[in-house]
Amino acid sequence: MTISSNMNNEAPKLDLFSSEFKEHAYPFYATLREREPVYRFTLPNGQIAWLITRYKDAQAILKDNRFIKNPHTLLSQEQINMMFPTMERDLLLNHMLSSDPPDHTRLRTLVHKAFTPKMIEGLRGRIQEVADTLLDAVQSKGKMNLVDEFAFPLPIIAICEMLGIPPEDRNQFRDWSDILIEAFNRPEKIQQARPTFQSFIKYMNQMIEDRRKNSTEDLVSALVHAETEGEKLTEKELYSMIFLLIVAGHETTVNLIGNGVLALLQHPKQLEKLKRHPELISSTIEEVLRFSGPVELATNRWAGEDVQIYESLIRKGDMVVVALASANRDETQFENPDLFDITRQNNRHLAFGMGIHYCLGAPLARLEGEIALLTLLRRIPNLHLNIDAETLKWRPSYLTRGLIELPLVF
Repeated sequence: MTISSNMNNEAPKLDLFSSEFKEHAYPFYATLREREPVYRFTLPNGQIAWLITRYKDAQAILKDNRFIKNPHTLLSQEQINMMFPTMERDLLLNHMLSSDPPDHTRLRTLVHKAFTPKMIEGLRGRIQEVADTLLDAVQSKGKMNLVDEFAFPLPIIAICEMLGIPPEDRNQFRDWSDILIEAFNRPEKIQQARPTFQSFIKYMNQMIEDRRKNSTEDLVSALVHAETEGEKLTEKELYSMIFLLIVAGHETTVNLIGNGVLALLQHPKQLEKLKRHPELISSTIEEVLRFSGPVELATNRWAGEDVQIYESLIRKGDMVVVALASANRDETQFENPDLFDITRQNNRHLAFGMGIHYCLGAPLARLEGEIALLTLLRRIPNLHLNIDAETLKWRPSYLTRGLIELPLVF
């Protein structure tokens, strides 16, 4: 993957969605951090954007209110229509990650009332039970595809139970989730996914109406009834927030587990250290988040005014993409950044973002990751790759970083 100069008016094309990009991303980022840390490029849809690769710049932008999340503030309706078809716009643009204060403050406050640490910690026993049940199903076979048979079902079961999705509907919900996430990652798939969007909205509409009449102890009920200073979530905000919880609460954890197992298998000394010292699981999860985090890029931002960074002038309305994966390998922030070290200290990675948009579900992701890795290594300690690591394929995805499959033998 080559780097073209941005000194002329033509911004080189960069397909951040592609598997090829994922395979070569880290060397590419390293070159950018050295040569062109604020990189002007063109997305496949023709949109001009800026890629931010250094830690200090990423950290600053994530906390800078001059970079906004709600595109309606700056972009024309025509531009919005091109990026987000009308029907899907309600799902994609009415949640916390696509809003700015004061709307963001209101939304996060309402959701935080339903997404408490007590609720998350209360899931520990059930997550452990699900992890053991999934391994019961594969342990006698001597092989498994970790992604499909463990990393994927564990968080989807957890988020479905949090939302109050009945067991008989979870397979359907899993299929919907997979299709919606693919459409979210690949805009050209949105038209194909439209019937799924319609089915999802119809299902959630019925569920929300049911919870209004008969409140239960689930997250949808909590969101429906959440209120602060007389404010509640609107119908569109409810749909959008539930969609966000599915994507953020599921896809990222799948990748955290898959990327974590791969990193350990590729670093056998670290793997053996964790087996001997399971108390290192917390620092292991933090190192996985830094070294091969589940989120490649922060969600899109737009410059609310002209901003000068180094020699680059980011104009008002320009799209800005913060490369979390690059920031987490920045040699000025981390000693030996390309070294996977589960005992790393002062690991101030940006895997969950920074500032007001810091991931609300970070405690849940950490909990699921810790339980998944410890249970896997306790139950099946002799794991090995059943494929040459060089042939593993990364899922074509814009924001996230995860494997399509991870075949293991034991």
